[in-house]
Amino acid sequence: MANSDLKNKLVKKIESLKTSPSSSKAVFRSETRLVEGVLCNATIRQFNLNVDEPAELGGNDIAPNPVELVLAALGTCQEILYGAYSAVLEIPVDAVKVNVKGTLDLKGLFALDDNTKAGFQEIEYETEITSSAEEKDVQKLINLVENHCPVLDTLTRAVIVKGKTKITRKLNAA
Repeated sequence: MANSDLKNKLVKKIESLKTSPSSSKAVFRSETRLVEGVLCNATIRQFNLNVDEPAELGGNDIAPNPVELVLAALGTCQEILYGAYSAVLEIPVDAVKVNVKGTLDLKGLFALDDNTKAGFQEIEYETEITSSAEEKDVQKLINLVENHCPVLDTLTRAVIVKGKTKITRKLNAA
């Protein structure tokens, strides 16, 4: 999609939100299921995505694992926002690449230490932007992306997560 098309679509959405602020809530969904072993399948809109673990964690290494998807979500969310904001603000950006690395302690995952959290202890990212724009314009873009990236925001603040589990009993055949 050309930047002018992207800009037009985004400006149109921004204007509709300004005239109807109550329509600003967006709900995203995912339905997942365990296939076999640790292989899972996720359905997101019309897309199907396999999720697996590397062999050393009991998987078949045929797809990314959930924590890798978190890292990819952070990088791609930032890249999407660079594309969107640069189009709307008409700041030329030729390329954006984000490298993301997360460190977790497997003792938490495997319940070997009650004091070790199962999730990431640290996530680091490095963004490389190629642009012919003036440095002040690129810095404005960086500030917008880092202050408005939904995934970065989700990872850096407390978020309410609610869950419930339903048990369906399987009856033994006689």
